[in-house]
Amino acid sequence: MNTKFDELLDFPCRFPFKILGLADERLPDMVVEVLQLHVPGDYSPQVRPSSKGTYHAVTVQVTVTSKEQVELLYQKLGELDLVKYVL
Repeated sequence: MNTKFDELLDFPCRFPFKILGLADERLPDMVVEVLQLHVPGDYSPQVRPSSKGTYHAVTVQVTVTSKEQVELLYQKLGELDLVKYVL
């Protein structure tokens, strides 16, 4: 990835990740599991179902320390089977 996070953010900082995925009760746990591997911490994901209930939006605040860490988390979260988009 060639992002400009290093130009836009002052590290370390809190960064919201929003993960859109299939409506599955395992999704928040899968997201937290990935975060724990790369940025261990205490996470409380917020889950909002779509209007039709087909998808869930999981939002998690993460303290990130570098552009590379943000990019890595985008990549790893996007690799989850239930995930459609990471914003």
